[in-house]
Amino acid sequence: MSEIFDILASAGLWAAVLRIATPLILGTLGALLCERAGVLNLGIEGIMTFGAMIGWLSVYNGADLWTGFLIAALSGAVFGLLHSVLTVTLGLSQHVSGLGVTLFASSFAYFVFRILVPVAGTPPTIEPFQPIAIPGLSDLPFVGPALFVQTPPTYLAILLALGLAYVIFRTPLGLAIRMTGENPHAAEAQGINPMVVRYGAVIAGSALMGMAGAFLTLSAFNSFFPTMVQGRGWICIALVVFATWRPGRALMGALLFAFFDAFQLRLQTVLGGAVPYQLFLMIPYVLSIAALALMARRARVPQALMQPYRRGER
Repeated sequence: MSEIFDILASAGLWAAVLRIATPLILGTLGALLCERAGVLNLGIEGIMTFGAMIGWLSVYNGADLWTGFLIAALSGAVFGLLHSVLTVTLGLSQHVSGLGVTLFASSFAYFVFRILVPVAGTPPTIEPFQPIAIPGLSDLPFVGPALFVQTPPTYLAILLALGLAYVIFRTPLGLAIRMTGENPHAAEAQGINPMVVRYGAVIAGSALMGMAGAFLTLSAFNSFFPTMVQGRGWICIALVVFATWRPGRALMGALLFAFFDAFQLRLQTVLGGAVPYQLFLMIPYVLSIAALALMARRARVPQALMQPYRRGER
């Protein structure tokens, strides 16, 4: 029991929670923005994979880190545009289109990586983002090293979560997004073009997904390998439901899952010899499923989610 308390009292644990949560925050915000406008984007896993690859490849070929981050966001926006054309303009199944984008983006990322990067025994590396201490706050006992010595994308992810919450619930643009996700015909009656809103939300949301992938190669790690996303995209889809489509709760949900993950990694070092490691790997997913089951009962799904919009039809 004392070992568990020591883990919880460690500043390193809470620093790792923020680091692990960052791609989940960005990915969840992207999926949430799409769904608030009425479009389910299951392309997130592939978009994150391609964003991780293209961001890393850009830096590997001489771009600076922020440029690589921007290129990853733009690549995500391109896949979002593709998904929008298929689902918003053509009205195709959002499930099928999203899965198709995931398969295409993941495979294309691996293809481009193998074509442009020489095969070697160990993957080539770059110099990733370095942690930045916030003056004054980083010197606080325990809280400083735990929360205020992170890489710049982590601070950006938190600011984006707060900013998106403000936009969705406090601005006319957010009202248009929410109205489009609830009743696009009512939005049209108010002079809003639901197709433009959906296009914008899906493209912007997919850009956030690309940034989530780029964090893995430009901040969390320093190289790319095709399986590095490891299902984080699907976790983000579940976190949107857990968050009941609210950015603030999405931030909390991502931090909660990251805590479970960081905690089990450290618990393995304490109890690893007595318990199979597979049980530790299950912990964050089992606890997240339990939390999701509790929150999903109160979740109110956007009424027009996954419903194609055609102007003039009722």
